[in-house]
Amino acid sequence: MAAALAMAQAPSGSSIPRPAPRSPAKDTKAARRPGQGSKANAKPDATSATSPAPTRSVAELAAAARASLVVLAAKGRDGVGESVGTGFVIDPSGLVATSLHVVGEGRPVTARLVSGRELEIEAMHAFDRHTDLAILRVRGTDLPSLPLALPGTLAVGSDIVALGNPMGLENSVVSGVLSGRRAMDGVDLLQLAIPIEPGNSGGPVLDREGRVHGIVNAKSLLTRNLGFATPVELLLPLVEHPSPVPYARWIRTGQLDPASWEPRLGSRWRQKSGNILVEGAGSGFGGRSYVLHKSPMPEGASEVSVQVRLDNESGAAGLVFGGDDEGRHLGFYPTAGQLRLTSFDGEDIFNWRILGTVPSAAYKPGEWNQLRVRIEPGRLSCTVNGTVVFDVRDVPLHGARVGLAKFRGTVAQFRGFALGIPAHHQAADLDPGLVMALGGADMPVARVGEPEREALRTNLPAARSFLESRARQLESEAVRLRDLASRLHREQAAAELARELGQPDDRIDLARAALLVARHDDPDVDVAAAQAQLQALASEAAGRFKDASPDADRVDVLRQFLFEENGFHGSRHDYQNRANSHLHSVLDDREGLPITLSIVFMDVARRAGVAHVRGWPLPGHFLVAHEPQDGPRRLIDPFHGGRVLTHAEASELGSEFAGVTVRADLMKAANPREIIVRLINNLLAFTEREEAPAAALRYADLLVAIAPEPRAQAAHRIDRARIRAQAGDLEGSRDDLRWILASMPEGTDLDRVEELLRRLESAR
Repeated sequence: MAAALAMAQAPSGSSIPRPAPRSPAKDTKAARRPGQGSKANAKPDATSATSPAPTRSVAELAAAARASLVVLAAKGRDGVGESVGTGFVIDPSGLVATSLHVVGEGRPVTARLVSGRELEIEAMHAFDRHTDLAILRVRGTDLPSLPLALPGTLAVGSDIVALGNPMGLENSVVSGVLSGRRAMDGVDLLQLAIPIEPGNSGGPVLDREGRVHGIVNAKSLLTRNLGFATPVELLLPLVEHPSPVPYARWIRTGQLDPASWEPRLGSRWRQKSGNILVEGAGSGFGGRSYVLHKSPMPEGASEVSVQVRLDNESGAAGLVFGGDDEGRHLGFYPTAGQLRLTSFDGEDIFNWRILGTVPSAAYKPGEWNQLRVRIEPGRLSCTVNGTVVFDVRDVPLHGARVGLAKFRGTVAQFRGFALGIPAHHQAADLDPGLVMALGGADMPVARVGEPEREALRTNLPAARSFLESRARQLESEAVRLRDLASRLHREQAAAELARELGQPDDRIDLARAALLVARHDDPDVDVAAAQAQLQALASEAAGRFKDASPDADRVDVLRQFLFEENGFHGSRHDYQNRANSHLHSVLDDREGLPITLSIVFMDVARRAGVAHVRGWPLPGHFLVAHEPQDGPRRLIDPFHGGRVLTHAEASELGSEFAGVTVRADLMKAANPREIIVRLINNLLAFTEREEAPAAALRYADLLVAIAPEPRAQAAHRIDRARIRAQAGDLEGSRDDLRWILASMPEGTDLDRVEELLRRLESAR
């Protein structure tokens, strides 16, 4: 069903998110809400539970509510208006609710009331990607606001009214009924029997008393009179727990580093997790846009390379090189499944010269492809995935500038941009014996012409049986090979993590270790790029410190910088999502768990020169402790905006999670290894609960691989034996128990292990 939905705003559509339930396990318990809204008018209208307001006609509702509507116009390429969405005032002091995809990230948006009054956007007051909701803070007082309804007070079949700016037609109103409540990819949405069009996104869904029950989110692609809205109860946590980001900083979110890149000819160029993404047609002929790197190509023999992936082959994207500041350069890129070399001598088609277009079996449509250009005096060589595509001489270059380009409407991703590599160090080929063990280098291809097809048709039942059997064999082999590739990656990542954690505590890079945990899950995680993000945060924060200010003051600066200015916050609706445990995603989304947000805080503090900041392993809710040598310890809660807790408050919180009395003041700081083990245990618990024991095995394997000594390994092997047995791998479970009995690690209950093994042996 979700495939039949479209966001009710033209640009920047995204699929309905998938929140997961939250339940207690280590760091998995949902954070307690203080139960206090930020403003009285932003609270639900409590009168609806006692004395219903008088029902009004659609015309009366529209007349009363229109004054609270906000027209949100997103800026596109070159500052040109690209789309119109809707918001509505929920607090007279200047809070405007809308859908996150309406305002987007890294795009300037203007806001104005129906009256024409312009509203200056001061901050992204709160946002949640999983529910596609946002609250803007605008400058203003006594703004006309709409009351929020109590959750769940609108019955299916009730009359509703939606207001918005469909197709750019401002201040439109439509009426219908609440036709149902539907779970879409894990989110409970209001199903609306009502016409929804682009521009309605972010608008309010009102009952006939004028109270807001939902925020328009998506329309059906199957029928005109069907739409969906996010229920108002998902907006309330954002009201109560804002994560404000100054708007000037918000619109820089995800943008290319201006110190490194210079965009030209529009399109939307963004950066995330070390990758560069570009979407939207550029203003150049053929939808061309490009970015130039600030560093020129070195003189003499040199190279420029990048990996690129296109969402479809109708467009093009790749490298530009040999360029100048006047828009002239050469380009090497895939287009329509082929590789092309082009000289661009200006902005229009009359200044293009296609030097060559050739097919290449080395190019893999829809996958990551490595493009490389090597320039030597008088010679130019272009390769894709190590295969030479163009090798030409005496091609005139316009200059030494290099960068990336995209054409037409294709969405392209780039990663691993490298400049100035003096030589091509291609990975060595596999040993022929290993290749044969994997089934050989060439997959047999069926070559069936008309004579063979005619023969097969004469005995069609047997032909179909054979072909289906052969297809199943190939599918099974593909699954086996992919599983092997994944297993090899995880083993390598585990070995790298074990080496990092095998160092003395004071030499372990905690953030790098956490990033290696993420790369264990995803081979594409760019550890170096995420570390650069942390360094950039630390450098900016350090610039806020006053000379000779004490560490306690610097910690306060860090708290304000990370949580008030950059909007790092605890995950409200999708706590167990794996992204909350992946540090690179936490840096990109500024949303995470107590433990990952604590790692961010600790690493930025370390890089900024703030000493004595440590992890405080409160049961169920990780904290940060600042323990200066000349002052009292302070406990900081990164999940709740960096608030400072007393030891009594922390003890109460820990006791609630643990179910027994906890004394936070008697605890010890966690060392880096303990923090990483806790992070992996979270992933194991989440995965086992949400997916299956077999899916959680990779984390059990990781814990065994990084165990520093036999006693710790025995504890992890006992847990892995349990998971293996639940996943049906009884022999693997027996192997773990036999290892423990053979190693006899000190402190292990060997009698219990023998009993477990006997029970498994009897299950043969």
